[in-house]
Amino acid sequence: MLLRITFYLLFISMTHSIDAQSLNATLSSYCQKIVAEGYNISPERKATLDSIAHYIQVQYQKKQPIALTFICTHNSRRSQFGQVWAYAAALYHGLPISTLRTYSGGTEATACNIRTIEALKRAGFTVNTNEKEAKNPVYEVLMNDKEVLSLFSKQYAHASNPQENFCAVLVCSQADEACPIVKGAEKRIYLPYEDPKKADGSEAETNAYDATCKLIAQEMLYVFSKIQP
Repeated sequence: MLLRITFYLLFISMTHSIDAQSLNATLSSYCQKIVAEGYNISPERKATLDSIAHYIQVQYQKKQPIALTFICTHNSRRSQFGQVWAYAAALYHGLPISTLRTYSGGTEATACNIRTIEALKRAGFTVNTNEKEAKNPVYEVLMNDKEVLSLFSKQYAHASNPQENFCAVLVCSQADEACPIVKGAEKRIYLPYEDPKKADGSEAETNAYDATCKLIAQEMLYVFSKIQP
């Protein structure tokens, strides 16, 4: 596990230094369809998303690093979607990514659920791992031929996540209740999503994960559409 974490930290430092690239064709098409449908988001929800956009905008204006950590109980589904789609949305909108970092974590570590991975694949991401039999595999999620994020389940205070100067986005009610204060966070925002886990093992499973994946994609695309670099 220590070797995997060391590799992960080295991998992140290398991949995030690459200049912005466009998304692959399938992902671009997926995002274009969402944008073309319009952002059908309630005023109350938009207000929350706008607060995330404001944090990002201020950091850009101050030429400061931008770190977003998506937090959920098990860091298995919604927080992983959030980490991936925030970064993909920035790429889609052509924003500078040299100072942008996206992370995820939980109040406990489990594993990135394979249903989450399959939904990301259906959206157009390429996902690889050499650890299929591991209890907590590290997945490499490719957005094009160079831009990669590594996903695995971890507590939000894990060494691979920022310890200070980040925006904590809590995406489930349990994490919100368990983390009234997120140590080191400059800003704490509650942005809950319904857990697709309730559909596990049912005929509705694929649709539930695809719907959650698309909803988080839509809202992250909205957030980054507001940013002026």
